[in-house]
Amino acid sequence: MRNHILACCLLLLPLDATAQEKKNSFSAMEINHVRVTTPGLFSQRNEIELPLETILDSEYSFPLPGGKVISPYGRGRGRHSGIDIKTHAKDTIRSAFNGVVRMSKHYSAYGNVIVVRHSFGLETIYSHNSKNLVHSGDTVKAGQPIALLGRTGRATTEHLHFETRVNGQHFDPNFIFDMEKQTLHRQRISCLKTGNKIVVKPLPTIYPKPLEKKYPMELFKYPNVSLHLQNVSLKERIEL
Repeated sequence: MRNHILACCLLLLPLDATAQEKKNSFSAMEINHVRVTTPGLFSQRNEIELPLETILDSEYSFPLPGGKVISPYGRGRGRHSGIDIKTHAKDTIRSAFNGVVRMSKHYSAYGNVIVVRHSFGLETIYSHNSKNLVHSGDTVKAGQPIALLGRTGRATTEHLHFETRVNGQHFDPNFIFDMEKQTLHRQRISCLKTGNKIVVKPLPTIYPKPLEKKYPMELFKYPNVSLHLQNVSLKERIEL
């Protein structure tokens, strides 16, 4: 358990050292295909967690600031594998988190696509770009420009097709971002491997228990004296 928690915390650390180890070390399959598994990701246990609630504001970025979602995840018979976000042609697309570019090329219906690998097999995909600004093996920071908005590949208008994947399997990007506020969800994501599938879902947020107990007034006025006066409620303390 301790090793698992330590591994999860690596998501929050700068990826400079890790990125240098990964640079130019991707296989031909990883460089040339969007959907690939991460070697050894589930070798120790069948569940990993993404601790989004501990990521600092400076450690994430909405991929297309100011954009509007025009097509949600899972829509249609083909089960839309991501979300479509629209702004204006050639607007800047930014990396959602620190990571390493695994793939940057023209790829079938995706058009110009970029895949950024983060920790634990979490990957973000950015496609239909008019121009890719980074290359496979490049280290990127959260918020760094990585592409320009376009309509390459199978697209009828300029937009960003944005995906989130774990071990190659896509899941709802709404688990990661609040699309209206364009902020990170402060929650923990469970990724459970069952057979050949990964079940991805947010875990219940655990909040501190409400202050039902009454606390001595000295705790707030004179923290170094003994606690012996009559207890007062939280409402009364606020009024004081």
